[in-house]
Amino acid sequence: MADCVIIVEGKTDRERLLKVLAEPVTILCTYGTYSPEKGEELVQLTQEAEEVYLFTDEDFSGKKLRAHLMEDFPQAIQLHTQKMYGEVANTPLQVLADILERAGFAVDPLHLELG
Repeated sequence: MADCVIIVEGKTDRERLLKVLAEPVTILCTYGTYSPEKGEELVQLTQEAEEVYLFTDEDFSGKKLRAHLMEDFPQAIQLHTQKMYGEVANTPLQVLADILERAGFAVDPLHLELG
């Protein structure tokens, strides 16, 4: 998917997604914190993107962060892991691949076998 950005909470989330993606995708981290300044910075960094995706954890802090992000990115497409995994970083690679594939991303089946 050309010119799209995925916003995640942390570096570990980004690393997990990069393991399964078979195409170059910009993945930005909030590092779990959010402020008006951080929001402005993310808006600037995503200005050229055709689509923005939000992929935060399904725990309290992840949902709170998602609410803030939705204010700055009302058109963003939301991706969700299953509640049973709680965090993107704890989600099995195959499940992440399925979520990303349903959203239209190309995934790398080779890395799934290794992960």
